[in-house]
Amino acid sequence: MNWTGLSVLVTGGSGSLGTAIARRLLTREKPRRVIIYSRDEAKHLDMRETIPDPDERLRFFIGDVRDRDRLRRAMTDVRIAIQAAALKQVPACEYNIIEAIRTNVDGAANFVDACIDAGVARGILVSTDKASAPSTAYGATKLVAERLFVHSNVYARDTCFSALRYGNVAGSRGSVIPVWRDAMARGQPIQITSPTATRFWITMDQAVDFVLTSVERMEGGEVFIPLLPSASVGDLAEAIAPGYPQSVTGLRAGEKPHEVLISRDEARSARMEVDRYVLRFGEDYLSDPRGRVKEYSSQEPSRRLSISDLAMMISPIMMTSGGGARKETNDGV
Repeated sequence: MNWTGLSVLVTGGSGSLGTAIARRLLTREKPRRVIIYSRDEAKHLDMRETIPDPDERLRFFIGDVRDRDRLRRAMTDVRIAIQAAALKQVPACEYNIIEAIRTNVDGAANFVDACIDAGVARGILVSTDKASAPSTAYGATKLVAERLFVHSNVYARDTCFSALRYGNVAGSRGSVIPVWRDAMARGQPIQITSPTATRFWITMDQAVDFVLTSVERMEGGEVFIPLLPSASVGDLAEAIAPGYPQSVTGLRAGEKPHEVLISRDEARSARMEVDRYVLRFGEDYLSDPRGRVKEYSSQEPSRRLSISDLAMMISPIMMTSGGGARKETNDGV
């Protein structure tokens, strides 16, 4: 796919993923515009100062996905739209369920409507492993958002909609790695939920690759799922700080000991491709040689990260200053 001359909009675009997508497109591709749609003007300023943009192709819209009219205005002349905006912190969504619905479900519906009204060619939702057989309010709202995107293809003439899922992004703003790093800097024990719990992991560069290649491949109606390694929380802590004091808090309400990217019930509707799974709700691929997919759990992944693998993954993150506030994490560790 040629991104040259295209206008691309990213909701929630001032977060870690949106910033990385904007940087990638502006440095490696030649889009006409990259529009960042988010509520945080301070992060907009940070992006202006840190992302090279000599041709002034980076644009900013202050807006909320709950505001349908503002979103429609931002979609003018947009060809590719990426829905990364969400309330993502698991405990916050549990105790503020209505707010989670307004952003994650109503916001997804507003995004779909705005794309259709503006004639956007492709709209894709960034979802999460917690949408598969959800046990939390956050996961449930993201599953509904996935269904909204997938089934909107029934009545959208000129726009195709798809979604993608992945696991925890190593080092994203508010994720557990910089949180632990900051706790260590303060001389405090690192807090872990369960040393035997397992989680899927993906680097930020890999996440950006997956989002952009999914946009390029989408035909409408798919949920794309990458082939990811996993690691136990205990091994991650050992890779970050061997022998460092830990405080085990126990799993939070609704939290799974092992994450699932494709549930047992969804497996019949998934097929294997070279570098990812493709899930189509309602399809039956059991007779397809690429089908016959089993439940895809972090307990039995395609690859388990060793402590040395984890140490290599987190080394650049541990050397980075900053981090801190748990704003965007859905790590659940």
